[in-house]
Amino acid sequence: MATTAATTGWSGGAAPYAVPSKKLGMWLFIISDALTFSALLVAYSYSRIANPNWPTPFEMYPAVTFSTIMTFCLLSSSVTMVMAVSAAHRGERGQTVKWLLATIAGGLAFVVLHANEWIHLIHSGVTPFQNPWGVPLFGATFFTLTGLHMTHVVIGVVYLAVIATGFGRGKFESMDVEVSGLYWHFVDLVWMFIFPLVYLMSVHKG
Repeated sequence: MATTAATTGWSGGAAPYAVPSKKLGMWLFIISDALTFSALLVAYSYSRIANPNWPTPFEMYPAVTFSTIMTFCLLSSSVTMVMAVSAAHRGERGQTVKWLLATIAGGLAFVVLHANEWIHLIHSGVTPFQNPWGVPLFGATFFTLTGLHMTHVVIGVVYLAVIATGFGRGKFESMDVEVSGLYWHFVDLVWMFIFPLVYLMSVHKG
């Protein structure tokens, strides 16, 4: 019995949970990061409900139009990320790099559009401590939530650039591309909660 247990038990040198360590590490990071974003989304929702005069400053143009284009950029980048992972598993390094670059382009477009929107709001008098509509918490929650997400997108762009360069040179495997895809899809999924909660529910109806 002892011999059987020793031969069937995990003895090191392999993934103990039948999941590659890189993928397991990324899933653990995603779970912890999801808790952070969940807390921020709950805080934003509570602040909105607790303030009856919560501002609804976003016009259909440019704010909602730009945020919709930003959403399209991220959703499109998720598709190209899927194509990159698929090509990586087939061993097509050139195609993988091409799709990764397309994903990076989608992320950069999102960042540029988002930064432009921030500049517009700042010029309108919105800061983390005050805004023209009277509820200081609006600026604080808006910049914290969208700023943290945009930071994740920037990190993701850099991450994908490293993976694309390394995979193209043969330094990374298909698993590395797949793991980077998990991160990118998570970032896209978080935006699908932020977009309706922060933008669509704050459209100015006047």
